[in-house]
Amino acid sequence: MDYRRLGRAGLKVSEICLGTMTFGNGADQDEASRMVGTALDAGVNFFDSANSYVGGVSETMLGEALKGRRQDAVVASKVFNPMGGRPNDSGMSRLHIKQQVEDSLRRLQTDYIDVYYIHHVDVQTPLEEMLRAFDDLVRQGKILYTACSNYETWRLMEALWLSDTHGWARFDAYQPQYSLVVRDIDEEIVPACQAKGLGLVAWSPLAGGYLAGKYKPGSLKADGTRSAEGWGFNSRFFAPNHAEILQTLLDTAREINRSPAQTALRWVMDQPYITSAIVGARNAQQLGETLGAGGWRLPTAALAKLDKVSARPHRYPRAFEESMVERRNSAIKMPGA
Repeated sequence: MDYRRLGRAGLKVSEICLGTMTFGNGADQDEASRMVGTALDAGVNFFDSANSYVGGVSETMLGEALKGRRQDAVVASKVFNPMGGRPNDSGMSRLHIKQQVEDSLRRLQTDYIDVYYIHHVDVQTPLEEMLRAFDDLVRQGKILYTACSNYETWRLMEALWLSDTHGWARFDAYQPQYSLVVRDIDEEIVPACQAKGLGLVAWSPLAGGYLAGKYKPGSLKADGTRSAEGWGFNSRFFAPNHAEILQTLLDTAREINRSPAQTALRWVMDQPYITSAIVGARNAQQLGETLGAGGWRLPTAALAKLDKVSARPHRYPRAFEESMVERRNSAIKMPGA
């Protein structure tokens, strides 16, 4: 297992992160504990949860599974989603953040959360309010690193500017949806995170299981999968040529003698700007197979083939301005130069 710094922070996390959305939603406590043990034994030290996963059950199960091994783990959680029916039971208000971090700490059976994410965009709460609340939690030692997920580029940059201006704890990571069939962040988010030193922790690197080998090119339904069960499958974000991408993945996996899931996950982790990729599983056996994606690199030809088929055309203004480097450089060829 390889380990990478979380952006410009000193924290090192495994290139594979175990997601816990299935804890309590397909996996009982015994199976969750087996998965955590399997992950730790394979060198995984990064675990991702959220207060709202199965109404807090996932955090509770993760906390139980990490008993006696908390020091081996980097635990991430999130806050935003509704956790009750009262007016302040959702969002990023200072009140909701305070209440939810205490509840998450209790469920996780820990004194601190290593990485704490703003889970979604809250247009009803000023950025200053939520960022200052996060800074207070860092100063209190209840969270160690702050982060966000699903932010637009302008909102991310505004948050970083506010933190830098006021001397508040600054985001160290950004969690986006990213896979061979969902590469929207390449346009703006990736360059922004690289420029500002944020780690990128990809969610849904197997596109909700679409790239795991159970689907046939051209079909978005498969028995016994999330697509059939109606959760965690966001095909509306897939690239228009997703069937071509899937076929290329299947062919490439066969050529390099790896499973489609291992190949698709390895492609995400081989992108130079990706810190870690979050994987989920229903049981320890399935997780063990997926963990086979760690500790190696795609052959150059295979990486290039997958890069090419999955690349998305650039949009305005990037597409309009790309030729300007050549235009500027060509000035040295002008008569009299």
